Amino acid sequence: MQYKIAVSGSASNNCSPGAFRKAYEVGRQIALQGAVLLTGATIGIPAWATRGAKSAGGISIGLSPAVSKQSHIKTYHLPVKYMDLIIYTGFDYSGRNMLMTRASDAVIIICGRIGTLNEFTTAFEEKRVVGVLTGTGGTEGEIDDILKVAKRGKKYIVFDSDPAHLVTKVIKLVRHNERSKSTIMHKEIA
Repeated sequence: MQYKIAVSGSASNNCSPGAFRKAYEVGRQIALQGAVLLTGATIGIPAWATRGAKSAGGISIGLSPAVSKQSHIKTYHLPVKYMDLIIYTGFDYSGRNMLMTRASDAVIIICGRIGTLNEFTTAFEEKRVVGVLTGTGGTEGEIDDILKVAKRGKKYIVFDSDPAHLVTKVIKLVRHNERSKSTIMHKEIA
């Protein structure tokens, strides 16, 4: 079974120079490393990750805040290009964020604003693996400080400035966690 890795990031350009290019490479690496890309079916960082995944022949699934394709395009002004499947949640942005995070095995944070921070905290609380692409700007740069203030540890979180290394680390941690949970389940059954 393929892992599902969500990419969360800013829809606007409040990012560091080169962040969109790095998002493209994250999406490409997700596809090259055999995972499926999930995004919020929006512009900016998620759209660039989607383009990267499709350039490598990967699968891209978008979870839209809209209730329909028409609403997705006309009300939210969101793209449909490069996605293999769009799920119209009808739950606006915060509901969509929750569904996308829960549907993923891991979330990669690139740049970001308040929605990205929402997806990060949801992933953190749900004990999802979180990869943070450092040096991309926005709320990404605040995550380490938030973790220090929260005093909850970094057990499921990895940081890296290189897209390929980050995706590799994320997948490795997802596999490790999956094996650990499987071992615990086998002990409970025995």
